[in-house]
Amino acid sequence: MKKILGRWRGAIATTLFCLLLLWFHTMRLSMWSISRINNIIAATSLSWSSSTYTFNNNQGTRVQIRTVASQQNHQLLPPGELPMSNQFSCNRTYLRYDLCTIDGSTVLDPTTSTFFTMDPTSPVHVEKIRPYPRKYEDYIMGQIKELNLVSGPSSPQCTIRHEAPAIVFSAGGYTGNLFHAFNDGLIPLFITASSFYPDGDFIIVVAEFHDWWQSKYAEILKVLSKHPIVALEKDNATHCFPSATLGLIAHGFMTIDPTLIPTSKTLMHFRDLLEKAYTQNPILPSPPLDPKPERRPRLVLTCRGNDVSSRRILNQDEVIQVMKEIGFDVIVFQPNRYTSLSEAYAMLNSSHVMVGVHGAALTHALFLRPRSVFMQVVPIGTEWAADAFYGRIAKGLNVNYLEYKIRVEESSLMEKYGKDNVLLKDPSAVQKKGWPTEIMDIYLKQQNVKLDLVRFRKSLKSAYLMAKKFMHKER
Repeated sequence: MKKILGRWRGAIATTLFCLLLLWFHTMRLSMWSISRINNIIAATSLSWSSSTYTFNNNQGTRVQIRTVASQQNHQLLPPGELPMSNQFSCNRTYLRYDLCTIDGSTVLDPTTSTFFTMDPTSPVHVEKIRPYPRKYEDYIMGQIKELNLVSGPSSPQCTIRHEAPAIVFSAGGYTGNLFHAFNDGLIPLFITASSFYPDGDFIIVVAEFHDWWQSKYAEILKVLSKHPIVALEKDNATHCFPSATLGLIAHGFMTIDPTLIPTSKTLMHFRDLLEKAYTQNPILPSPPLDPKPERRPRLVLTCRGNDVSSRRILNQDEVIQVMKEIGFDVIVFQPNRYTSLSEAYAMLNSSHVMVGVHGAALTHALFLRPRSVFMQVVPIGTEWAADAFYGRIAKGLNVNYLEYKIRVEESSLMEKYGKDNVLLKDPSAVQKKGWPTEIMDIYLKQQNVKLDLVRFRKSLKSAYLMAKKFMHKER
């Protein structure tokens, strides 16, 4: 009997020792996995992989509606559980942007800028992305924060759980410039949200967040998403999302291509969003400035600020006088980084004509009503950019568009380089090999304009006739 009891005690002791050894090995494996993941994140260079996500490569980024639906149907994990067996994919085939999607539960660790998914059956896999849609521009992309996507056997515990998916992007780069804030940020965000989450239920997650950015664009951001923004640099708690999209889809300069969006959104839909952000009413014609039929159309002259030394109208006072003689009520608008967008919207949304020299301030043309008038003064050497950046706004919003292309005699560059210099006589020949910084700076940073009042008056008269026609229809 004693021998039997002794054998049982020995067996139990051996079993307990084995269980203790197994627990110790498991803990070592878990710690090794976390350490291994961190080492891979630190050591891995940008990994180029083909995407398994559903895209139509012949028509840009055409996101399939069935994929959107699958992302919306993910359920949250019970407290204490970690995401299991999820995959992410990255599409790097597009000129302007990379796009990574996590089609399942993920944990964000903002302290390491890393999104984790768990897959205990596969080796650790890491991807990296700079979520800013100017991939073709090496200089600025080098300044964008790199985010990590990690799939492996371990993942951090979740502190904050969200029911809505995430769209993740950077507010760095050129975002301090109004044109780039819309062209590289807000419009691509609208496109991406419309493509993946047409119901508008998503959370904005921002890398390189700035308080001034949130303050300046607060009204637009609140209409885009009802959820509080998650700012990577201001957070140290882990966040769980049912799915996530990293990167923003861009269709081109100030462009929304409805054929590439399941819901066929256009720039007019983005304009509707601005209307909702800055007013409480749908788009309606503004009340007349004066009930009399002989009222004058309102013209907003957008000017460069005093802190800007280029692309200014050197004879601005004379130009304003001509505008008044033709029959306009003139408002001089000189925006700066502190200008309230809601006030700018109210002013332009109630105006009939906007005139300005090519520059970021013309981004305010997004606030013009359809069938109003937009005239862009185009300095020498900026013809392509003028059409690509701001001409497309007019076309997308059904605004009457006029270009006043200055002549050599109207450019301040003539005094410095002479009227026969190729820079002035044939700028397209100079730009055939691209737009290097030294050439771009000549046209954008060294040039002012002195408008030919006789010639410019003719363009203003055309704008006046269009404005009066617009006013007649808004009665």
